[in-house]
This record gives sequence, structure tokens and C-alpha cells, in this order.
Amino acid sequence: MTGDAGTWVVAVCELLGVAAIAAFWLTWPREAHDEPWLPAGYIEHEEVFRYPDMVMALTLVVSAVLLVLEEPLGASLGLVAAGMLTFLSVIDLAYYVKHDMLAVEHGGLMNAGIVAGGLLLAGILVVRFA
Repeated sequence: MTGDAGTWVVAVCELLGVAAIAAFWLTWPREAHDEPWLPAGYIEHEEVFRYPDMVMALTLVVSAVLLVLEEPLGASLGLVAAGMLTFLSVIDLAYYVKHDMLAVEHGGLMNAGIVAGGLLLAGILVVRFA
């Protein structure tokens, strides 16, 4: 098991990212999503992201565990997760901009937080492992 503090910080960041993803998908389906400003097809659009988000979360968990166990594959999986985080965050950002969902009255703070959090974690992983 690693004694490197930086590795522990990165692993914890990965697990915090997983916790945020899990919290989103545990709460999102329970909300009505009936705001008049939501674009047509919003629910169908969002629902399909559950699956890539779960693959990404699993990749983050495995990376974190392998990092702590000092297995080289942990860093490689961290970079794979960084790519996934970047791709999914850019898709979210493009969708939010196109549908004015970054406006404060349209849940913009939460939406911006989702994008910023994903890109921040991706950046941390790239800086650490590239």
C-alpha cells in the first residue's frame, strides 16, 4: 500500500467524484423534471448518460484502488477516466449552452458545477499521470 500522500489525495478525489455521480443518479430519477423551460426530450436525453456515467464511476473506483495498491494500471485507468470525464463534461456543457441551462433560473449553478467538477477531476488526473 502506498505511503505517497499525493497518491492518496488523487484516490480520494476519484472516490469523491464517484460519490457525486452516484448521488446525482440516485436523486435525479426521483425529481419531476416538469419545469416549463426544460427542452423537449430532456428526460430521454439525460437517461442515456446513466450508463456511461456508471462505466466511468467504475473506472474511477478501480483506478483509485489500484493506485493505493501501487499497481501501475491505476495510473493508466486514471487517464482513461480523465478522457471519459472530459468527453462527458463537454457534452453536458454543449447541451446546457444550447438550451440556456446555465442561467441561474434554469439550474445553472448546479449544471455549471457538474461541468466544472468533471473537468477539474479530469485535469487533476491528467496533471498527475500524463
